[in-house]
Amino acid sequence: MRILVTGGAGFIGSALVRHLVLDIGADVLTVDKLTYAGNLQSLKAVDNRPNHQFLQADICDRASMAEAFLNFRPDRVYHLAAESHVDRSISGAGEFIQTNVVGTFALLEAARHYWMALEDDQKTRFRFLHVSTDEVYGSLGADGLFHETTPYDPSSPYSASKAASDHLAIAWHRTYGLPVVVSNCSNNYGPYHFPEKLIPLVILNALHGKPLPVYGDGKNIRDWLYVEDHAKALHLIGGHGRVGEKYNVGGRNERKNIDVVQTICAILDKLQPADRPHSELITFVADRPGHDQRYAIDATKLESELGWRAGETFDSGIEKTVEWYLDNEWWWRPLREKVYAGERLGTL
Repeated sequence: MRILVTGGAGFIGSALVRHLVLDIGADVLTVDKLTYAGNLQSLKAVDNRPNHQFLQADICDRASMAEAFLNFRPDRVYHLAAESHVDRSISGAGEFIQTNVVGTFALLEAARHYWMALEDDQKTRFRFLHVSTDEVYGSLGADGLFHETTPYDPSSPYSASKAASDHLAIAWHRTYGLPVVVSNCSNNYGPYHFPEKLIPLVILNALHGKPLPVYGDGKNIRDWLYVEDHAKALHLIGGHGRVGEKYNVGGRNERKNIDVVQTICAILDKLQPADRPHSELITFVADRPGHDQRYAIDATKLESELGWRAGETFDSGIEKTVEWYLDNEWWWRPLREKVYAGERLGTL
């Protein structure tokens, strides 16, 4: 099995590549532009593996993508390359439109031309998995869950760009017959997470005695999904999901942001105690514009059709995550020192 993974040096992408190469034994071509969030150190575990190749390229470059398809000849494409941080999209929406919309278009076109030239049996086996987010659905009230049929209602430039890319992927299936499947996931967390996102930012700020910023009143709710569980779900969807369908991936782990931060503080108090409780570093800051109140995924379709189950609860996964950051300073310290030091992003 030959699988082309875009965005494979990112957080979710690298978890997927490690799973495919080490656990599945697939032949994988990782394609990544290596922006600030792309990190080859996240692929260290698959370095020099005979079934892994890396290509530094921009998915917006149609010629490079066409060449990658012709040279590698994949059976499947798992498309994860995207600008993904909501805060950065508020102050720099252009890059999100370019990568998430224009880049997805370019990749779909490269895949379509490659797929059309395949022999019948290869053509039948080919799949294009477009990986997206639950943020395309907008915000939930106190009750209810996001289903695959929930209408799109994006609130941020990021979620709007991902909604557009979802629509493109489905349109390329309906118009051209390209065998596309779409997945929409809840908030991921786990090892190798770039430290601009809530959980790694809180862990590293706490370790350095810096303020732990919590937006607004901290009562915004997210459904948390351990990244390695997500990687397994993606491979399952890419191999067995029904063409033209969508699958929601969620961990059934709703938590208020403030509760997530306090949980991390409690774990650090146990594993690496400081002079005072880490929770004393919590600092409430001005909320970000368009901050959705609640996300929650109904993963019943994925669970019932494909038999997937999340292996980690939030409590087990967050403890593993904190321990990983304590044990892997070699990975995160260069990022904190040279790429992102924890400053506030996304202010107007």
